[in-house]
Amino acid sequence: MDQNPSLVKITMIIVMITSFIAPFTGNAVNLGIPQIGLEYGVDQSGLNWVVTSYLLASAAFLLPFGRLGDIIGRKKVFLMGMFFFAVTSLGCGLAFSFPALIIFRVLQGIASAMIFGTSMAILTSVVPPKERGRAMGLSAATTYIGLSLGPVLGGVICSTISWRGIFYFNFLIALLVFGLTLAKLSGEWVGADNEQFDTKGSVFWTFGILLFLYGLSDISEGSQYTAAFITGIVLLAAFVLYENKTSFPLLPVRMFSENRAFSFSNLAALINYSATFALIYLMSIYLQNVQKIDTSQSGLILLSQPIIMAVLSPLAGRLSDKINSKILASLGMGITTIGLFLFIFLTEVTSITFIIINLAFIGLGFALFSSPNTNAVMSSVERPLYGVASSTLATMRLIGQTMSMTIVALITSFDMKSLTLDSPYYVESFLRSSRTSFIVFTILCFIGVFASLARGHKASITRHNVKP
Repeated sequence: MDQNPSLVKITMIIVMITSFIAPFTGNAVNLGIPQIGLEYGVDQSGLNWVVTSYLLASAAFLLPFGRLGDIIGRKKVFLMGMFFFAVTSLGCGLAFSFPALIIFRVLQGIASAMIFGTSMAILTSVVPPKERGRAMGLSAATTYIGLSLGPVLGGVICSTISWRGIFYFNFLIALLVFGLTLAKLSGEWVGADNEQFDTKGSVFWTFGILLFLYGLSDISEGSQYTAAFITGIVLLAAFVLYENKTSFPLLPVRMFSENRAFSFSNLAALINYSATFALIYLMSIYLQNVQKIDTSQSGLILLSQPIIMAVLSPLAGRLSDKINSKILASLGMGITTIGLFLFIFLTEVTSITFIIINLAFIGLGFALFSSPNTNAVMSSVERPLYGVASSTLATMRLIGQTMSMTIVALITSFDMKSLTLDSPYYVESFLRSSRTSFIVFTILCFIGVFASLARGHKASITRHNVKP
């Protein structure tokens, strides 16, 4: 285990900057969507692909690249990913047409899979176990700083340069991290160099998860999405059957049946993101279209959640080095459940003070859950599987986010149908839809508490010889 203080420090800096990029880009690009639509003359359904194409590509390739990093070297895959991310960010900024932008967004998603399939594995390889929770807490904090600064800095960039400036900013940050990694991060961290890459399993997984999430993203819209969803499930089932037979599986599926801490920690993450990701989306619509608060003020109100998460995540991470992650994560999930329950009772005249306090309360719950849960996942596997564990957890996050938005889409499609903002029934229908959504999210999160408690104690780590 590498415990060189300077190596730990530079690794932390690199991973923290990396953790900032994705959430910042996601929130900043959302602000640039209207400008993109005006420039290219694209409708809302087309514009959705600016976000969806990136998420689908990232989710599909996370696990293969995480496993590839375990086999050929995590730093190698991370460096290739960061360089590719810089190039594709520049491509997005220079895109001459809307189809070109979508192509570069897909490629950018693949690059992000190379980065995020290995970054947490590198961090886990470098940082000593007794400091791992603190390191993951700091990484989580920068993620939430990215979420907080995305709307603010993204708005400034869009208004002073254009939406293209967001991708130019990404290009510069990616180049900085690439140079820093190349010059300062010594080591390769090969975890399974004596194993073969599972090409056939990767094909099953990539197409299976791609079709599954594509179908799930808009399953209420018709047979095309339903067919994709079902095909995705069939391919994922074939993937599981194949992985049980092959000598060097992409994902050792027996980990889920034999490693209680790993399986239930990932399940808890899936449930948590399914129950919470659409919260900001619903509250943004509520504040602007029900309470009639302008965009900038709504953004400031919504900041109360990620700011609390950014401040408290390092503390929660440090606590998880001393207190069983099961206790902290389950407590966090319980707090989040209460916060979601309270939002069931939103009305047209709900106090803004109450909304800010409750968002901060949910932020506290998420901070207590996120870092300890990540620590539990990464500490429950052997060193050769750090890349797989990191990628699996990131995939749970993306699937959970997609499921969360799907729940809202299904509920609003039944309750609001084709209501426009100026409809006299809009507010009433939205409040009814949001109430139903928060009931579903509360139940999900409540179930998640038991999934978190069921994980058991932290699994012992088998040490392997890892080539530095």
